[in-house]
Amino acid sequence: MKTRRLALHLLFVCTGNICRSPTAERLTVAYAGRSGIREITAASAGTRAVVGHQIHDEAARVLVMLGGDPSHFAARRLTPRIAAAADLILAMTTSHRDTVLEMAPQKLHQTFSLVEASRLASDHRAQSVADLAYLRSQLPLPELADVEDPIGRDAEVYAMVGSQIAELLLPILDLCRRSAASPGSGV
Repeated sequence: MKTRRLALHLLFVCTGNICRSPTAERLTVAYAGRSGIREITAASAGTRAVVGHQIHDEAARVLVMLGGDPSHFAARRLTPRIAAAADLILAMTTSHRDTVLEMAPQKLHQTFSLVEASRLASDHRAQSVADLAYLRSQLPLPELADVEDPIGRDAEVYAMVGSQIAELLLPILDLCRRSAASPGSGV
């Protein structure tokens, strides 16, 4: 008899872990909570994290406007152990995705760029994390975009990046709800 998972653990990865990945982490928590999705947990890390720092002030402002909570956040650096604990790793860029895979090659079938996973969940109707890996070859690489780094840019760029992350998360959260709720769905 297969034991049902209690939670699907998502890990978001960017560079400094003070703008994009914490925004995705905290929006995931907020949106899942409002939607009654209890089967998802979220965390974040940076490939070159500003360890111990809080979310960038402008990113925090945007996060609050989008319904997330920036409080009690401390940036951390991505490690093989952090990657190994995740069921789904969502990187802000294809370069971050490649860095994760250099560090944790065993996570190939659970590691995607945020844009890649969102497109697979929405446009290609992936129903589980396993489907994401199976359908990955369906996406033409030149069409994949990265989530832009807002560091050093004006408030409008932070707002645009926050809105982009929020929009990209919705199909992923829907996929995660289905994946965590279905026994034997192939997390």
